[in-house]
Amino acid sequence: MPKLGKKFWKKFDFTLLITVILLNIIGIIMIKSAAPDTQHLKMQAIAFTLGIFAIVFFTFFNYETFGKLYIPIYIFSNLLLVAVLIFGFGEEQWGARSWLAIGSFTFQPSEIAKFGIIISVAKFIDKNKEQINEIGTLIKILIFAFIPVGLILMQPDYGTAFVFIFFIFIMIFTAGLDYKYVLYAAIAGIISSPALWFTLKPYQRDRILDFFNPSRDPMGSGYQVIQSKMAIGSGKIFGRGLFHGKLTQSKYIPQQHTDFIFAVIGEELGFIGGLAVLLLYFIMIYRLIKIARNAKDLFGSLIVIGIASMMIFHIFENIGMTMGLTPVTGIPLPFLSYGGTFLLANMVSIGIALSVATKKDGINF
Repeated sequence: MPKLGKKFWKKFDFTLLITVILLNIIGIIMIKSAAPDTQHLKMQAIAFTLGIFAIVFFTFFNYETFGKLYIPIYIFSNLLLVAVLIFGFGEEQWGARSWLAIGSFTFQPSEIAKFGIIISVAKFIDKNKEQINEIGTLIKILIFAFIPVGLILMQPDYGTAFVFIFFIFIMIFTAGLDYKYVLYAAIAGIISSPALWFTLKPYQRDRILDFFNPSRDPMGSGYQVIQSKMAIGSGKIFGRGLFHGKLTQSKYIPQQHTDFIFAVIGEELGFIGGLAVLLLYFIMIYRLIKIARNAKDLFGSLIVIGIASMMIFHIFENIGMTMGLTPVTGIPLPFLSYGGTFLLANMVSIGIALSVATKKDGINF
């Protein structure tokens, strides 16, 4: 645990912490407006409080300890994902078996596994960084990284799997991967796209078809996006006013307190409110990237790059799907969407990033 001297506070990223707290406050306010009952608000407030303690704990926790425990962390993360396949539920309601229950407590293991895999992959890359462009080493890294992706695809939760794929490739690329491998991966992705189509379930195909033409089933699979776009559009510049959104308060937008919380922001706070949220996200990502650039070692840098990449994918995909710019995947919005496991996992990630920040010496990638 670091000594709380001037050197520590000079390195501590107050801007990142304040930005995250502001996003949480906005999220709690919007959930109060959007949630079907007050219980959701209470649960989010509890998760936020626990998240603050988590940030404090992990800020003072030496992130290098994770490197020594990366194999146990990796095994535990994968065992959580295996447990979902055996004991999980949620397929009938959400289309994927993604949840576990311990008594009355339910949680989504993939959210916990995200930062566990980020840590494990970061250390595995760090240990093989000198030979990362050797085909044998690269295959070894990809197998290590993609075992949890395969387990998530078996749920099947394609949205979360794409989050993992995105931050894994960004981490590997940041570590010095040759551009030719990026080109090969892009070509392989394009070639495999037709085959992937036939592995999708009907509701997943509908989401892609609705992306190209939301009006094909306006009262069915396209209903959610149509209502979301109407809500955001009706907010105009300044919004209808907090707690005064017609579509929001009438609960016309399915999952408006979770995946479609940005539609609530758009309707009630308008373009200005949405822009303010995007600005806070921009500041958060900028600070994370700055921490990664100044990290004292590649391991710490890759951890924060993984966290930043995870956040970027969530933000881009979630806001995009509420406006019909990306297919609906059920990916929530960091710090704003309702969800205790998701919020806690993100708060822990910020704590780990702050831990890296307080030990920075300066490296470039």
